[in-house]
Amino acid sequence: MRAAIITSFGGPEVLAVREVSDPVAGEAQVLVRVRASALNRADILQRLGRYPAPPGAPTDVAGIEFAGEVAACGPGVTRWQPGDRVYGITGGGGHAQLLVAHERTIVRIPDRWSFIEAAAIPEAFITAHDALVSQAGLEAGESVLIHAIGSGVGLAASQLAHALGARVFGTTRSRAKLDRAREFGMDDGLVVGDTLDTLGSAVDAFTAGAGIHVTLDLLGGPYLGASLRVAALRGRVMLVGTIAGATSTLDHRIVLARQLTLRGTVLRPRSLAEKVAASEAFDRDVTPLLAAGSVRPVVDCVFPLGEIAAAHAAMESNTTFGKVVVDLG
Repeated sequence: MRAAIITSFGGPEVLAVREVSDPVAGEAQVLVRVRASALNRADILQRLGRYPAPPGAPTDVAGIEFAGEVAACGPGVTRWQPGDRVYGITGGGGHAQLLVAHERTIVRIPDRWSFIEAAAIPEAFITAHDALVSQAGLEAGESVLIHAIGSGVGLAASQLAHALGARVFGTTRSRAKLDRAREFGMDDGLVVGDTLDTLGSAVDAFTAGAGIHVTLDLLGGPYLGASLRVAALRGRVMLVGTIAGATSTLDHRIVLARQLTLRGTVLRPRSLAEKVAASEAFDRDVTPLLAAGSVRPVVDCVFPLGEIAAAHAAMESNTTFGKVVVDLG
């Protein structure tokens, strides 16, 4: 099979497409012919040498989500058969034409979505659903703040929150992205510059002074402290990423006075049982919405596998809206 190999740590130029040995499905595993796979920040960090693959995942092939069809079933598989269209999350190896996955971590692709579209779904929507619903317990009528709302996870979260009856406030550094996000469930938002000084007054106006019930912070750094300052009584702040910085200064008195919950969450290093639970919850709650078209994937651009370096460069430009997808044919 062909795969995008990380030949050394560094910029996009260290990626090379090479022929490698095909994987073999083991007990309770399926072999998936990957047709498309979207990029994520984890792929960039793995290429840079800052986010090693979890045990059992390829160390030199990135890609943590995929869409394709079952090519073969290993011993003991009962849920799938060759030809089934499936997608899911994985610890790595998504940027290759074949991968193996446990049969309970993959989900059937709704008929309305192509492989390219489907590849933009798993990581974004499973992450958003797991953080907002399974962990934060988002309810109808609550308010949601999403930092980096123009990202794949941000747009998935906005749509899911809207579908659940919540009101969505988003932040981004681009006016164009903020305007486009209104098509995907965002009620109002803020273009942020070098500081977050205006976030408090904007959220006060949006919530009539009540504050935000659930925050999805995809950036970290100074955004985390700002999220605490605009949180409602018993608000829940979910920290998902650290693109804006790995450290910040927090006022503990806010956490105490407002009885806040601050929780970090990441999918990639979780145990098999946890990944199965997240995938099954996604299938239960989100698949019907995807099948009906109530929520949808957002694809910014598509690159063939041979242009994997250009795909990485596009994502690192921070100008994309939604997902960068790699077409594996």
